[in-house]
Amino acid sequence: MKFFDRVLNPREIRRRLGMNQEQFWTQIGVTQSGGSRYESGREMPRPVKELLRLVHVEQIDLSQVKRIDFEIISYLKEAHPDLYRSLRRAARHRAGGHDTSALADIPLGAAEDLGPPTVEPPATAGEARGD
Repeated sequence: MKFFDRVLNPREIRRRLGMNQEQFWTQIGVTQSGGSRYESGREMPRPVKELLRLVHVEQIDLSQVKRIDFEIISYLKEAHPDLYRSLRRAARHRAGGHDTSALADIPLGAAEDLGPPTVEPPATAGEARGD
């Protein structure tokens, strides 16, 4: 069993959020009866697991996320990895370095370095071309 599969217990997450099955599952496009089956042990498809993680664990409002956001993240990771890491640390530092949701004590992965943020501006167009 993978780590993610052990951690992602939908019934426990739903209960910690204080939601009934219909409220919880309809937010990710699953019927109440389908969600009940997952809570009873039926294997969840990977897309359902990812939606559950994003919406209920990471507390992401998917209606606010646009494709360009992912393109920007991908560009930063590839072209400016140091800036990406600095921005990520700064965002976590700004949030207090921890999640304040009802799920804060559910481990989701290794903790990242939360040292002081050092954000450098991206290279100018001339610098990127080597001018």
